[in-house]
Amino acid sequence: MPDETGGAAEEAEILHASAVAFEGKACLILGPSGSGKSTLAFELIALGASLVADDRVILTATATELVASSPGPILGMIEARGVGLLASEPAPPTPLGLVIDLSRTETERLPPERHTTLLGRSLPCLHKVASPVFAVAIRQYMRLGRRA
Repeated sequence: MPDETGGAAEEAEILHASAVAFEGKACLILGPSGSGKSTLAFELIALGASLVADDRVILTATATELVASSPGPILGMIEARGVGLLASEPAPPTPLGLVIDLSRTETERLPPERHTTLLGRSLPCLHKVASPVFAVAIRQYMRLGRRA
Protein backbone atom coordinates (compact mmCIF):
# COMPACT_ATOMS: atom_id res chain seq x y z
CA MET A 1 0.00 0.00 0.00
CA PRO A 2 1.48 3.40 -0.92
CA ASP A 3 2.03 6.15 1.62
CA GLU A 4 1.17 9.86 1.15
CA THR A 5 4.29 10.42 -0.96
CA GLY A 6 3.47 7.58 -3.36
CA GLY A 7 6.18 5.27 -1.95
CA ALA A 8 5.56 1.92 -0.31
CA ALA A 9 4.25 2.22 3.25
CA GLU A 10 6.41 0.61 5.92
CA GLU A 11 4.91 -2.05 8.18
CA ALA A 12 6.06 -2.09 11.81
CA GLU A 13 5.54 -4.27 14.87
CA ILE A 14 6.82 -4.10 18.44
CA LEU A 15 8.15 -7.44 19.66
CA HIS A 16 8.95 -8.70 23.16
CA ALA A 17 12.58 -9.38 22.25
CA SER A 18 16.14 -8.14 22.44
CA ALA A 19 18.44 -7.23 19.57
CA VAL A 20 22.14 -6.57 19.15
CA ALA A 21 24.17 -5.51 16.12
CA PHE A 22 27.49 -6.59 14.70
CA GLU A 23 29.03 -4.59 11.84
CA GLY A 24 25.75 -3.33 10.43
CA LYS A 25 23.63 -6.48 10.86
CA ALA A 26 21.26 -7.16 13.75
CA CYS A 27 20.55 -10.36 15.59
CA LEU A 28 17.00 -10.55 17.01
CA ILE A 29 16.61 -12.65 20.16
CA LEU A 30 13.10 -14.02 20.75
CA GLY A 31 11.76 -16.02 23.67
CA PRO A 32 9.36 -15.96 26.59
CA SER A 33 10.02 -13.98 29.76
CA GLY A 34 12.92 -15.46 31.71
CA SER A 35 14.28 -17.44 28.74
CA GLY A 36 17.59 -15.56 28.69
CA LYS A 37 17.14 -12.88 26.02
CA SER A 38 18.97 -10.19 27.99
CA THR A 39 21.61 -12.67 29.21
CA LEU A 40 22.40 -13.70 25.63
CA ALA A 41 22.43 -10.03 24.60
CA PHE A 42 24.98 -9.32 27.37
CA GLU A 43 27.16 -12.21 26.20
CA LEU A 44 27.05 -10.91 22.62
CA ILE A 45 27.84 -7.36 23.79
CA ALA A 46 30.89 -8.79 25.58
CA LEU A 47 31.92 -10.20 22.18
CA GLY A 48 31.71 -6.79 20.50
CA ALA A 49 28.02 -6.31 19.67
CA SER A 50 26.15 -3.06 20.24
CA LEU A 51 22.73 -3.03 21.87
CA VAL A 52 19.86 -2.24 19.51
CA ALA A 53 17.14 -2.79 22.11
CA ASP A 54 16.32 -4.86 25.18
CA ASP A 55 12.86 -6.15 26.12
CA ARG A 56 11.04 -4.33 23.31
CA VAL A 57 12.21 -4.15 19.70
CA ILE A 58 10.55 -2.22 16.90
CA LEU A 59 10.69 -4.30 13.75
CA THR A 60 10.05 -2.35 10.54
CA ALA A 61 9.64 -3.85 7.08
CA THR A 62 11.02 -1.55 4.40
CA ALA A 63 10.92 -2.25 0.68
CA THR A 64 14.13 -4.27 0.89
CA GLU A 65 14.75 -5.44 4.47
CA LEU A 66 13.60 -5.79 8.07
CA VAL A 67 15.08 -3.19 10.41
CA ALA A 68 15.36 -3.50 14.20
CA SER A 69 15.30 -0.38 16.38
CA SER A 70 14.65 0.66 19.95
CA PRO A 71 11.64 2.48 21.34
CA GLY A 72 12.89 5.90 22.48
CA PRO A 73 12.26 5.51 26.23
CA ILE A 74 14.50 2.41 26.51
CA LEU A 75 17.24 3.42 24.07
CA GLY A 76 20.65 2.41 25.46
CA MET A 77 19.24 0.49 28.45
CA ILE A 78 19.46 -3.23 29.23
CA GLU A 79 18.11 -5.10 32.24
CA ALA A 80 20.45 -7.15 34.38
CA ARG A 81 18.32 -9.24 36.74
CA GLY A 82 19.39 -8.66 40.31
CA VAL A 83 21.51 -5.64 39.31
CA GLY A 84 19.11 -3.22 37.65
CA LEU A 85 18.88 -1.24 34.43
CA LEU A 86 22.32 -0.66 32.95
CA ALA A 87 23.47 1.79 30.31
CA SER A 88 24.78 0.42 27.03
CA GLU A 89 26.16 2.08 23.93
CA PRO A 90 23.12 2.07 21.60
CA ALA A 91 23.22 0.91 18.00
CA PRO A 92 21.21 2.80 15.39
CA PRO A 93 18.30 1.11 13.58
CA THR A 94 19.92 -1.93 11.96
CA PRO A 95 18.84 -4.42 9.25
CA LEU A 96 18.19 -7.92 10.58
CA GLY A 97 20.51 -10.73 9.57
CA LEU A 98 19.61 -13.50 12.04
CA VAL A 99 16.91 -14.56 14.49
CA ILE A 100 17.57 -16.58 17.65
CA ASP A 101 14.52 -18.41 19.03
CA LEU A 102 15.09 -19.24 22.70
CA SER A 103 11.67 -20.89 22.98
CA ARG A 104 12.96 -23.86 21.01
CA THR A 105 15.98 -25.99 21.91
CA GLU A 106 18.21 -27.36 19.18
CA THR A 107 18.46 -31.16 19.38
CA GLU A 108 20.62 -31.86 16.35
CA ARG A 109 24.41 -31.68 16.33
CA LEU A 110 24.45 -30.33 12.76
CA PRO A 111 20.96 -28.91 12.29
CA PRO A 112 19.48 -28.07 8.90
CA GLU A 113 19.30 -24.43 7.94
CA ARG A 114 16.21 -23.07 9.64
CA HIS A 115 14.19 -19.98 8.79
CA THR A 116 11.43 -18.02 10.45
CA THR A 117 9.03 -15.52 8.96
CA LEU A 118 8.55 -12.04 10.43
CA LEU A 119 6.40 -9.39 8.75
CA GLY A 120 6.25 -11.59 5.67
CA ARG A 121 10.05 -11.93 5.35
CA SER A 122 12.05 -15.12 5.77
CA LEU A 123 15.16 -14.90 7.95
CA PRO A 124 17.75 -17.45 9.08
CA CYS A 125 16.89 -18.76 12.54
CA LEU A 126 18.86 -20.62 15.20
CA HIS A 127 17.29 -22.41 18.14
CA LYS A 128 18.64 -22.28 21.69
CA VAL A 129 21.78 -24.33 22.22
CA ALA A 130 22.73 -25.44 25.73
CA SER A 131 26.44 -24.78 25.31
CA PRO A 132 28.86 -22.29 26.83
CA VAL A 133 30.01 -21.40 23.30
CA PHE A 134 26.54 -20.54 21.91
CA ALA A 135 27.21 -16.77 21.97
CA VAL A 136 30.61 -17.28 20.33
CA ALA A 137 28.99 -19.43 17.63
CA ILE A 138 26.38 -16.71 17.01
CA ARG A 139 29.16 -14.13 16.68
CA GLN A 140 30.96 -16.30 14.15
CA TYR A 141 27.71 -16.89 12.24
CA MET A 142 27.08 -13.13 12.08
CA ARG A 143 30.65 -12.52 10.96
CA LEU A 144 31.12 -15.13 8.23
CA GLY A 145 27.86 -17.03 7.83
CA ARG A 146 27.26 -20.74 7.78
CA ARG A 147 28.40 -23.44 5.40
CA ALA A 148 25.70 -25.72 4.05
